Amino acid sequence: MSSKPTPPPPGELRAFAPKLADLTEDVLFGDVWERTELSKRDRSLITCAVLTALYRPMQLPNHLVRAINNGVTKAELSEMITHVAFYAGWPSAVSAATIANDVLKDV
Repeated sequence: MSSKPTPPPPGELRAFAPKLADLTEDVLFGDVWERTELSKRDRSLITCAVLTALYRPMQLPNHLVRAINNGVTKAELSEMITHVAFYAGWPSAVSAATIANDVLKDV
């Protein structure tokens, strides 16, 4: 059994909470992420910082990969986690760094 937290596959989320899946696709990723006032790169860095600060280990892995795909570097993610540690707490940052190391080790 893997100890890495992972969100349910999209089909499972849709099966349990179809409206939440619709809102995620249509509003969050279809509208909010497409707004031009911030780049997707900036949105990814902000999202990863918030997920780190709020200790959201199930959502962080996918957003770390999205951040890399949106142009954020591993070094920038590492620095963000270090920076967030002083504002959100050491345990949240260490957990995020552990997740990032695992998720991004082959990137």
